[in-house]
Amino acid sequence: MRSSLSAANGCKLILPTLLVFAVVPAEAQEIQRNQSFVENFADRLHPARWYISDGWNNGAHQNCTWSRDQVSVADGRLKLAFERRTLGERDHVCAEAQTHARFHHGTYEVRMKAVEGSGLNTGFFTYIGPVHNQPHDEIDFEILGKDPSRVQVNQYVDGQNVGAEKLVPVEGGAASDFNDYAFVWEEDRITWYVNGDLVHEETDPAKLPSHPAKIYMSVWGTDTLTSWMGPFEDSDTPRIAEIDRVSFTALGEECQYPESLVCMMD
Repeated sequence: MRSSLSAANGCKLILPTLLVFAVVPAEAQEIQRNQSFVENFADRLHPARWYISDGWNNGAHQNCTWSRDQVSVADGRLKLAFERRTLGERDHVCAEAQTHARFHHGTYEVRMKAVEGSGLNTGFFTYIGPVHNQPHDEIDFEILGKDPSRVQVNQYVDGQNVGAEKLVPVEGGAASDFNDYAFVWEEDRITWYVNGDLVHEETDPAKLPSHPAKIYMSVWGTDTLTSWMGPFEDSDTPRIAEIDRVSFTALGEECQYPESLVCMMD
């Protein structure tokens, strides 16, 4: 299940909400649609590629406000934090980074350590929607903090949850260590991988997104979606997801680094 508001550079959910329009830096125009990249977070989150969500929430289901202060780079890793702090209409703050550019068929990869805690969600996904004057299409990896021994995979087409929301095991746990998540989006299928192992495949043409989309990484929480994400468990200390690497390799292009799924498939 995916629900969200949208911002001009932003996010998901089909709810009537305040739209927040972001100014896109001029240098962002240097990043072209479907251009392969590898982001290792050596020093910062480069503004030409990434936009940090800031100052709004995605609707009544979300108990936190997106804050750029919750997004940082340290020790070669991207940190996405969730913590108790009042901002705007919410008593918690959370983190989301999204690409300026849109991407289509290719291999999407992240090496990530998720947060643990009922009511929390760590996500790596593609999204495009009405705020971009496009139908709502989406491909997901979502780790529900109530049970980080598994990761959920699914997809949306034109606003419909056409995937099975399949839960697949993550050996050792998604919140205990870094794991590799990847999906390959092709014209006639999508395949999802965890640590290099194929865990799910979709080939039904009616269940395949078709619109180029942005890449998102996020941590957020809920007080209301308890049947899906569990009752919210607050904490006095921040919960922090870490991302070691994220990449996109367009179909037909060469492997970009030795650990890439593209190398394994060659």
